[in-house]
Amino acid sequence: SYPAVCFPPAVTLASSWDTDLAVEIGQAIADEAKEQGQSTVLGPGVNIKRSPLCGRNFEYFSEDPYLAGQMGASWVHGVQSQNIGVSLKHFCANNQEHIRMSIDTVCDERALREIYLPAFEHTVKAEQPTTIMPSYNKVNGEYMCENKKLLTDILRDEWGYKGITISDWGAVNNRVEGIKAGNDLEMPGNNGMNDYEIIKAVKEGRLDEADLDKVVLRLIKFAQVKTFTFLSG
Repeated sequence: SYPAVCFPPAVTLASSWDTDLAVEIGQAIADEAKEQGQSTVLGPGVNIKRSPLCGRNFEYFSEDPYLAGQMGASWVHGVQSQNIGVSLKHFCANNQEHIRMSIDTVCDERALREIYLPAFEHTVKAEQPTTIMPSYNKVNGEYMCENKKLLTDILRDEWGYKGITISDWGAVNNRVEGIKAGNDLEMPGNNGMNDYEIIKAVKEGRLDEADLDKVVLRLIKFAQVKTFTFLSG
């Protein structure tokens, strides 16, 4: 822990409805990150508030998709304007704290498109955040870190996302399936065990080397402009 400015959390900032202020705070947080030698800030959280019992509500902007998207994109703009990366999170439908790491969020296409995805979509299209963090939970039966529909079909192919996806800490259920789905980087928590699973899967033909190459090339591109240092937000 290092001395740093304590800014109001997202829930308070969003209550201002002031996107210019969000840009200013993003710029100030980027300055703090530079001072501490960090390249990437782990925020903002534009996940939609659905339950008052969600333990992360304080770091999510709003229950309103439009407000969350406008504030999130402004915050990202402020940070990235100072050449510091962000991690848009928690993608997506991370609605509750009870069994947060295994809950299955079941929702239809309309609910996804009208409620849970718009804030992410707007921020991705407007600002191209450096990284995006898939959440712990399942969405319609598939863990987010293995959810090809959301990580590749929608995020990359439909919205045109160019950055990398990084798991939440300990959120990876099956690393090999995650690579196939488009999850680029597994954050700490497995002591390197999944690295061996990747090698084994390639040798056994269960993982196409071309799928692995996609992930590796995206990480190389990221590493060319950012060092792998992260500041919790």
